[in-house]
Amino acid sequence: MAIKMLIGILAGILLVGGLLACAPRLGQNPKGEDLARLERSPNYADGKFHNQIDTPMFAEGTTFFSALFGSLFSSTPNTRPDKPLPAVKTDLRSLDRSRDAIVWLGHSSYLLILNGRTILLDPVLEDHAAPLSLFNRAFAGTTIYRPEDLPDIDCLLITHDHWDHLEYPTVTALLHRIKKVICPLGVGSHFRSWGFPPDMVEEKDWQETGMVGPDIAIHALPARHFSGRGLVRDRTLWAGYAVETPGRKIYISGDSGYGPHFAEAGKKFGGFDVAIVEDGQYDARWPYIHMLPEESAKAARELGARAVLPCHNGRFSMARHAWNEPVARFGAAAAREDYEVWLPIIGEPVYLP
Repeated sequence: MAIKMLIGILAGILLVGGLLACAPRLGQNPKGEDLARLERSPNYADGKFHNQIDTPMFAEGTTFFSALFGSLFSSTPNTRPDKPLPAVKTDLRSLDRSRDAIVWLGHSSYLLILNGRTILLDPVLEDHAAPLSLFNRAFAGTTIYRPEDLPDIDCLLITHDHWDHLEYPTVTALLHRIKKVICPLGVGSHFRSWGFPPDMVEEKDWQETGMVGPDIAIHALPARHFSGRGLVRDRTLWAGYAVETPGRKIYISGDSGYGPHFAEAGKKFGGFDVAIVEDGQYDARWPYIHMLPEESAKAARELGARAVLPCHNGRFSMARHAWNEPVARFGAAAAREDYEVWLPIIGEPVYLP
């Protein structure tokens, strides 16, 4: 009995120690002047941000605890690849800035080179996407880049503050090589708590615009999702983006369930040259906050996209579907559409025509 008690005490100490060690990674929810500013948003009420349409967290009959226990104690075949995935380690610092390009870094992380400027989207480069390294481990072969492999960044662009989109070690390692951060309302509080100068961080509400240099406009647009890095949800906003240069329009969905905002964005911007659209981590237990691949294919059509990069797959397993199912289902649905589907491997540059 004494040995069991000792083991329990040691396990408790290790758990508490692990949580304390990851405390800086949590960031900081808005307070004081930061909170007062976001409370003026038309999308904020009753102490939190809201989606444009009703968006339950879970399907009827599903609760947080039933979803948690279902994930812990159920088995889904083929959720992880049985061998390392192919990738190519392109020298990102030597890429030709005169050629517009998009490089997938895995999951929802991208490096965009547009009009000679670099935009880094939702970078997650560690081998896990969770507070502790025991959880949400990356697939073998997909963790090939470190912060030092990236070029200097003109704009760090963040869609929301979930662990698989905003990673403390990566962004803090890049702090002195980033010129500007554009993020949704409230997310700037995390950056300021991590030592980013206030004048470096621009927070945007839906339908607000930031500039990268004089010729790249980044428009924050609605998404259908939620936020939070701890137990408290929706104290920060989530967003998609339209990136507009003199010659191109690129759409970024962020994490989003299906909704009318895709058709609205397509109509507002007259279609897009490229759409980066999520198509993974869907589950029947949370059908409103992530799209099925068939919904992703429909959203791309409504956006008026000429080419589509499906993302939110290929690096982490966060839902009960086979690891390679999202792209297969998206491809089958997109085969009936007019747009092209681009499927680069991690690190492979896609040069825009």
